Amino acid sequence: MKDQPVTIKDIAREVGMSVSSISRALSDHPHISEETKLKVKAAAEKLGYRYNALAAALRSSRSKIIGLIVPRVSMPFQSAVITSIQNRLHTYGYNLMVCQSNESPELEKKLVDLLLATQVEGLIVSSTLYTKDYSVFERPSMRGIPVVFYDRVPKDKACHKIVGDEFNGGYQVTKHLLEQGCKHIAHISGPLSCSIYQHRFNGYKEALNEYDVPYNEDLVFFHELNKENTFISCDKLFAGKIVPDAIFACNDTAALAVIEYGEGNNISIPSDLKVAGYSNDNRVEISRPKITSVEQFPHLMGDGAAKLIMDLIQSTENNKSYISLTTSIELIKRESSSRV
Repeated sequence: MKDQPVTIKDIAREVGMSVSSISRALSDHPHISEETKLKVKAAAEKLGYRYNALAAALRSSRSKIIGLIVPRVSMPFQSAVITSIQNRLHTYGYNLMVCQSNESPELEKKLVDLLLATQVEGLIVSSTLYTKDYSVFERPSMRGIPVVFYDRVPKDKACHKIVGDEFNGGYQVTKHLLEQGCKHIAHISGPLSCSIYQHRFNGYKEALNEYDVPYNEDLVFFHELNKENTFISCDKLFAGKIVPDAIFACNDTAALAVIEYGEGNNISIPSDLKVAGYSNDNRVEISRPKITSVEQFPHLMGDGAAKLIMDLIQSTENNKSYISLTTSIELIKRESSSRV
């Protein structure tokens, strides 16, 4: 038979205090002296007491936990955002519970249920590439739980959100390549079901239009931005009637794949082909050549998302209007797109 878990009553018997005083001491209540807190915590350690955060949350309706759902924690952009969110939440005395959707809308829905079951006080979400149905965030069980979307946000749903200036990012990259003399700029993008890729694509088309360069659908590809898919797109591009003189890849993973493809196919970069990526993660500076990319300032987005969710939690006003924030971008020009 397993040993019974140590309870607050056991600690009360050990130190000769009331259960309520033990509870306040363990939660660092300001009315309990530091001497008493140390005495109680020492007894708790001696007896092997484990704090039950879920039970405490059920009693107080305050877990001080924010749930975060991200597509993949391995993405450099997402890992930077997660760090920033966690650091900001800690200044409020809150903790972060991180879940990974693996780009699955069905798993994303299950994670919402899981986080609600753990009594989170709010949700911060960066959607999957394929999320179209956001009804899970509008169910009665979500009542009173604020939700902030960031980066990948609903395309046709009013919500609290913080996004990057993606249209401007797509526009600035394409404009830069046009200014280098490029006329056939390929665009390798993620699925347009995802808000960020839709906006970057719109920025790409706007720059082409301003420079009177015809849009050519044969130079545009939409798929998950990994090495394998990018290689397939490059094969099609360089087997086509119009060979690109530049490629705007919508993330740095794809841009690095283009550089590797060029090395393996005797395509000189930037002489034969100019390349630009997006996100400005650490890998683009150690690539040869170094890759032009768009800085998204993930620490600002993470900090903004954390502040917004806390403002919503702490607000006493029943404000029905949604808050939309936009963080800036900056084009970082490097060797991969330079005029030779």
